[in-house]
Amino acid sequence: MAEYQSEAQLETDLVKRLTGLGYASVTLPDMPAMQANLRAQLGKHNGVTLSDAEFAKVLNHLDKGNVFEKAKTLRGRMQLTRDDGTPLYLQLLNTQEWCQNQYQVTTQVTVTGHHKTRFDVTLLINGLPLVQIELKEAFNQINRYQRHSYWSENALFQYVQLFVISNGVNTKYYANNRNQDFKQTFFWAEKDNTLITQLDAFADVFLEKCHVSKMISKYIVLHESDKVLMVLRPYQYYAVEAIDARVKAGRKNGYIWHTTGSGKTLTSFKAAQVLIENPKVDKVVFVVDRADLDYQTTKEFNHFSDGSVDGTDNTKALVGQLGGDTKLIVTTIQKLNTAISRDRYEGPLQGVKDARVVFIFDECHRSQFGDTHKRIVQFFSKAQMFGFTGTPIFADNAVGKRTTKNLFAECLHKYVITDAIADENVLRFSVEYWGKLKRKDGSLIDEDVPAINVREFFDNLDRINGVVDWIIQNHDRKTHNKQFSAMLCVSSVDALTAYYEAFQRKKEAGEHHLRIATIFTYGPNEADPDADGLIGDPDLNVADLPVDVHKRDKLENFVADYNAMYQTKETVKDSAGFYTYYNHLSKRLKERDRKDALDKDRLDILLVVNMFLTGFDAKKLNTLYVDKNLKYHGLIQAFSRTNRILGQLKSQGNIVCFRNLKPKTDEAITLFSNKEAIETILMAPYGDYLDRFNAAVEALRAITPDPDSLDSNIKCNG
Repeated sequence: MAEYQSEAQLETDLVKRLTGLGYASVTLPDMPAMQANLRAQLGKHNGVTLSDAEFAKVLNHLDKGNVFEKAKTLRGRMQLTRDDGTPLYLQLLNTQEWCQNQYQVTTQVTVTGHHKTRFDVTLLINGLPLVQIELKEAFNQINRYQRHSYWSENALFQYVQLFVISNGVNTKYYANNRNQDFKQTFFWAEKDNTLITQLDAFADVFLEKCHVSKMISKYIVLHESDKVLMVLRPYQYYAVEAIDARVKAGRKNGYIWHTTGSGKTLTSFKAAQVLIENPKVDKVVFVVDRADLDYQTTKEFNHFSDGSVDGTDNTKALVGQLGGDTKLIVTTIQKLNTAISRDRYEGPLQGVKDARVVFIFDECHRSQFGDTHKRIVQFFSKAQMFGFTGTPIFADNAVGKRTTKNLFAECLHKYVITDAIADENVLRFSVEYWGKLKRKDGSLIDEDVPAINVREFFDNLDRINGVVDWIIQNHDRKTHNKQFSAMLCVSSVDALTAYYEAFQRKKEAGEHHLRIATIFTYGPNEADPDADGLIGDPDLNVADLPVDVHKRDKLENFVADYNAMYQTKETVKDSAGFYTYYNHLSKRLKERDRKDALDKDRLDILLVVNMFLTGFDAKKLNTLYVDKNLKYHGLIQAFSRTNRILGQLKSQGNIVCFRNLKPKTDEAITLFSNKEAIETILMAPYGDYLDRFNAAVEALRAITPDPDSLDSNIKCNG
């Protein structure tokens, strides 16, 4: 058992460790002392001596704005007019050569605001407090300080970029944001995801001068939409570092295996930002599937690099970016394929064919297993390719011969679903299996036989009505009285139509008040799109598809119901309208996450075949009803729509299977983690816990002299 250390002893030991790492220990009891030290350190860092008048201008410059605006100030230079009229571009932080800064540690700085407050341990870089460490009862303490102390006396403590909290045994870090959720505090880890929790070990690795400077300089993201700072988690850091090192070392490819829901898009975009700083790289092209480039993604990407995203079908704009000066480009796999396939674009792209272009593919297992990969490699002579995926293609789950390793070579970093669950970055799944099929003689039907043998059973209207009745009866329980949304994925457009119409009939009969919507492409039927259990790539460009008029008219009727429900004017009669409707559905599901979301705007259940089952994230989606074959990466991708973290109420992702998918579920988990991980990833359904509880109560009642007192006790204690 670890020996108990007082807060004072923890502080003393930490300062001693930090001075051993090269920090200069200074005594700065109050803000005047902090300001005097800042003046000296900024002068030293910039090789100047600041006069009283000059430093007064510096303080005035530093005092402007909130935490987010100050983070921008920190990363820029101040244009200072000196006393003699000459200009000086004052650097606050060297973010390019991050080890070339001045480092100090101080303790117990006192500030006077609404309350007199002393801070535990402060790390100063060039005299500015950029890392604040609080010990023992730390997290709530920092939240209090943000309300009444950090803005006091020139608000220098609003320049803090990172907080570290520790009781000596558990040590976490997080970015400086008001109203911080404890879920957004992180342990640091080794490259193999082994956590570093002890304060002394954390200090040696994370607070080492060059590392903490690199985290501040390279791995804090200024999130423009929400005006907050974000800091990368350790696995995100290792992934970006691995890609950066690979590019500096040569032209080998590689891929990152980070489980669905772990923030791959942020990681991959940060990798793109880092790579454009490399003078040997001519362009970085971040490639997504069009289905993922929804309204929110476009907005976020343009915040990272203004104008880099063109969310239209205009391939000419992409050709202009590739042939022009734009160094960071975000595009879709569809437009990239068009650009390099059409003869008319060959001339404008001639100059970039032999340039060093680095491609980063978001969710590479969807976009890279067709002819597009070959075309890119053939067209760009110096192409270097990196893929991100939560569910790699191995020999076991490959449809053809191609695997992720075949296309992208070595796995550069791995963070699997068990790692993410252990770190509480994603939720576990609660899976229920309903409606096992039996023959008339009572024997079970093998659902793994070719789909044509059982399709008549699955698409039977009586069965579909039974599933709809189950959902109506249980939806409130699954979604905490409609506080969360759900999806129902089915095997075909015909099955989806039957489900939608069943819900509508029962709604008109007054059997439910659920808000139901749907979307599907209206191409002709394939032989059996559900047979292999994998999720097909949704093609939103319906203009390129042959049209089944009956299906298109059906969908248009369903969209009319949507318009009546939400007072909108959506249409799906053409490609532009279809894409707009898709984006509005995405927005409606995602914006339930907002605190000001209105109940009248909620969508309860979205019915789909394949759409929205990959690459779509909405935290307020907690339930997936499944009436289709799923396996391997298709199964994990679909289930993972439900397991984003969101407060205490969302304790797991709910999966309700109306087919016997248990063997396929166990098989998929084994492939993407290991067999022993099944109990880690899956939790028993609520009903199982209730049955066990009731059985335990009955057992107690059998041996309790006064059963009535037991009942009273249970009621009193919930």
